Amino acid sequence: MTKVKIGLVQMSCTANKQENLDKAILKIREAAAGGAQIVCLQELFTSLYFCDVEDYENFKLAEAIPGVSTDALSKVAAELNVVIIASLFEKRTQGLYHNTTAVLDADGTYLGKYRKMHIPDDPAYYEKFYFTPGDLGYKVFKTKFATLGVLICWDQWYPEASRITALMGAEILFYPTAIGWATSQDEETNEEQYNAWQTIQRSHAVANGVHVVSVNRVGLEQNGAMKFWGGSFVSNPFGSLLYKASHDQEEVAVIEIDTEKTERYRTHWPFMRDRRIDSYQQITKRFIDED
Repeated sequence: MTKVKIGLVQMSCTANKQENLDKAILKIREAAAGGAQIVCLQELFTSLYFCDVEDYENFKLAEAIPGVSTDALSKVAAELNVVIIASLFEKRTQGLYHNTTAVLDADGTYLGKYRKMHIPDDPAYYEKFYFTPGDLGYKVFKTKFATLGVLICWDQWYPEASRITALMGAEILFYPTAIGWATSQDEETNEEQYNAWQTIQRSHAVANGVHVVSVNRVGLEQNGAMKFWGGSFVSNPFGSLLYKASHDQEEVAVIEIDTEKTERYRTHWPFMRDRRIDSYQQITKRFIDED
C-alpha cells in the first residue's frame, strides 16, 4: 500500500480534560468517516497549553502512557480501523515528566511512544519547567498503513531530528504542534513567524524526500494573550503544499498522499545518495571553536 489517507485534527481546547478527549474522539470519527486511515492530533490536545506559566498545579494534568487516554483511543482505533497519533503529558514516575506522543495501530495495539527531544524555554513557552528531554531517541512506528516518524513541535526547527528519523525508515514525518502568536504582535511579525515555521518543515520534506504532516492547535488561550495560529498543513516530498488549514477555525481534513513518490523524488534529486557522511563528525559539537 502506497496511497494513504491522512486525517488532520486542528482544534481548540478548554480547561476540561475529559471534554477535550471526547471532542478529539468525535473529530477522529469525522476524519475516519471521510476515509482517513491515519489520524494525527495536535500537541497536548487534552488540555489548554499550560506551559505559559510555571505552576506546580499543572503537573496534575499528567498521566501514564499507556494509560487512561491511550486506552480510550485504542478502542476507537480498533473500532474505526485507523491509526491514531496522540500527544500527551506523560507522568513517568513521581517528579519525572515528558512531552510524549503515543502511536496506536489500526487494530488498537499500542505501538509505543516518542518523547520530545528538544525542549524550549521562552516567554509563554516554559516547557523546561515541566518536561525532561526525551531519552528514547528518535523513533519510527510500523503501522498497518505506513511507517511513521513522529517528532513534536520544537523538534520542528532541527534538521538533525528529521534526518535521523527519515534515515530510520520513516515514510511520513508527523509533527503534533502547539504554537501561536502573541495577540499584541503586528500582522507583519505574525506572517513572518508563520512562514518561518512552515518553511523549515517543508525543507525537511525536501531534504529527506518524504511527506510532512504538521498539526497545530487553534484559538485564543492565556486569557486572550495568545492566539494559536492553526495553519496545519501537508507537504509533499518536494515541499509543495497539498493542504493548508485556516488560522482561526477548527478543521478536520483528510488528504491522500502517495508514499511511493519518495522513490521518484529521491531518484531525480538524489540528496540521500550524495550525502558525505564521512565529513559530518563536527555536527556533534556544540560549537566549532577556532582553536
